[in-house]
Amino acid sequence: VSSQNFPRPTRTPYVCYLLLFTSPFSILGEIVVNEVNFVRKCIATDTSQYDLWGKLVCTNFKISFITDDPMPLQKFHYKNLLLGEHDVPLTCIEQIVTVNDTKRKQKVLGPNQKLKFNPTELIIYCKDFRIVRFRFDEAGPESAKKVCLAIAHYSQPTDLQLLFAFEYVGEMYHNPAKKVNTIDPRGGGSSSNASGQQTPLFETYSDWDREIKRTGASEWRVCSVNEGYMISTCLPEYFVVPSSLADQDLKLYSYSFIGRRMPLWSWNHPNGSALVRMANIKDVLQQRRIDQRICNAITRSHPQRSDVYKSDLDKYLPSIQEIQAAHIKLKQLCVNEPFEETEEKWLSSLENTHWLEYIRSFLKHSAELVYMMECKHVSVVLQEEEGRDLSCLSASLIQVMLDPYFRTIVGFQSLIQKEWVMAGYQFLDRCNHLKRSDKESPLFLMFLDCVWQLLEQYPAAFEFSEMYLTILYDSARISLFGTFLFNCPHQRVKESTEFAISKNIQLGDEKGLRFPCVWDWSLQFTSRDRLLFHNPLYIGKSAPCVQNGAVKSFKRSKKNYSSTLRGVPPALKNGIISEQEFFPRRNSLILKLKPDFLQQTESQSNSMEQYFRDWFAKPVDLHGVILPHLSGTQIKLWKLCYFRWVPEAQINHGGFITAFHKVSLLADEVDMLNRNLRQYKSNSSLQGNCSELDHSRMYFRANGLNDTSGAPDFLSSSFPFSPIGNLCRRSILGTPLSKFLSGAKIWLSTETLANED
Repeated sequence: VSSQNFPRPTRTPYVCYLLLFTSPFSILGEIVVNEVNFVRKCIATDTSQYDLWGKLVCTNFKISFITDDPMPLQKFHYKNLLLGEHDVPLTCIEQIVTVNDTKRKQKVLGPNQKLKFNPTELIIYCKDFRIVRFRFDEAGPESAKKVCLAIAHYSQPTDLQLLFAFEYVGEMYHNPAKKVNTIDPRGGGSSSNASGQQTPLFETYSDWDREIKRTGASEWRVCSVNEGYMISTCLPEYFVVPSSLADQDLKLYSYSFIGRRMPLWSWNHPNGSALVRMANIKDVLQQRRIDQRICNAITRSHPQRSDVYKSDLDKYLPSIQEIQAAHIKLKQLCVNEPFEETEEKWLSSLENTHWLEYIRSFLKHSAELVYMMECKHVSVVLQEEEGRDLSCLSASLIQVMLDPYFRTIVGFQSLIQKEWVMAGYQFLDRCNHLKRSDKESPLFLMFLDCVWQLLEQYPAAFEFSEMYLTILYDSARISLFGTFLFNCPHQRVKESTEFAISKNIQLGDEKGLRFPCVWDWSLQFTSRDRLLFHNPLYIGKSAPCVQNGAVKSFKRSKKNYSSTLRGVPPALKNGIISEQEFFPRRNSLILKLKPDFLQQTESQSNSMEQYFRDWFAKPVDLHGVILPHLSGTQIKLWKLCYFRWVPEAQINHGGFITAFHKVSLLADEVDMLNRNLRQYKSNSSLQGNCSELDHSRMYFRANGLNDTSGAPDFLSSSFPFSPIGNLCRRSILGTPLSKFLSGAKIWLSTETLANED
């Protein structure tokens, strides 16, 4: 990007621009591009009583509103170490609208555009469903115009290397002493669990080899044929293939696949069944021969030499265009549509977006493939045109359902690294970081939404919370992290190497620049705030107990799991479930099978039906397979993610956070009792273990045993986010949305939970 008004930042201005404004959130490489004083941030549409006065600043990383006024009506706001309370990352901006009240004009600003009128108002539409509004009534008209043009220019770069991550790493390599935080490329420290595990990035041979050993895939091997990206630029350097396939065969076969994307191993079931992803074969003449050889190799890798089942995702799942269209409708419904007193079509409008329908489709299809691997003991091949979109989502969901490791924080992060980042999901295009891609589609958000549905149905099976999933989605919109910035690993190496050469950065033996990793959560949050990531309802594989003064591990068996967990339908009594609750006629796993399953014999269909019937009839094994409930009432709208910025939709002392708070206090009391018991058994002094007694893994902590204190005043359905300061709309009282939200409050109230069977 280069223009007369907004030249591309070079290293020369760093001295005079770096950290020009007083802000605790300024980071390395951030420069002020433009600013304007006497700006009013609108808090409500019907009154200016609560508006804030301050300075609006545009940097090469974010837009920031700096004020000394306290935020009105707000009792809590979690703090991101990279972003201030009023900051918006440039890559999170979707649309910029300038308004002139006097001339009754408005204009959507693009990069390098001219603005023929002096704006009196600026409206920022964000990709995370926020709408932020500023008024320039007292600001200088020319200064207001310049800051609007600067925001439009820097939020819509024309080149990947103009994203802030490149400025950051460039400054970091030139001035290592100025680093704000020490960045561990593996994301260790902050994303580690209690045992100190780190998130594998699957950039090395050893990471893949460890995953093979973890899953027991003895007939598979790590292949290095793509080292240096010599075969395919959209595959990782290392991936896993059947041991019976030689490197020479892989090189030969690669020419026949779209993008030269050879079959990729994803995961192995303990029974030997494998999950494999594969792009379409473009060579029609060789298609049958190569396809047969690949399937034969996968069959030989199975200890029982079982058959291979292929699922064509392009035929049986919504396309990326359909998903994008549904997302646009969902955003229009949740953000842009005003709610009238007489509005009675909100729920039908939600259905017409098809968003929940597509969520159900992915969950249903994944559950059917779980049956094939778990019950039929066959390997599954996910086939897609390029093998880097729908297969990312399907492969990830299948593994979440089958493998409890991927329901832990570190396991889930490794899953995203393996199936999305390294497998070549096009984050740059699909997230539209450069604001010019017609390939935009929120597949990653849909995946997180599907996982949230499972978390909502089986909360004790997941180590992470819905706050973690929401913040993870937000982090994909922060241009500092290289994790979600590129279309493939090769693009990161290529672009960063070119950038390093242009900036005279010596790389040495490194393959490109090392960008900050999103899994290093210490870059964004304090250790206390990171406790919000942990789900207090989670039941780990083992729990500590004290016997004869020694801490031992107590392993839970199936009979230890309570059937009263919220993951089990209310109608489940003593292992028996009613016919109506078991499989609804509509959208059931059995009665509306995909066409590929309908081709099975009658006995196979009966076998699938019996498998699901038997599974739902038993208490849930939280460390085994989990399957989704798919009826209309059990697939829900993710309110925290989509409604957190709508002030009118906020429920004070309501939402899931009320249960989260109560369970956290109970879990903290249990931890306190365990620590006291260990101290008593070990006969050590209280002072000697003071640090252990002060330690807690819960964000909400009990003041003491039998703590009866009420919920904090700042708890609401949008916690830990604050909708204050986002564009308000007309009243929703008496509308279907109001009833919808009120119903959620009643259902999640502590009284209701206490009275449930």
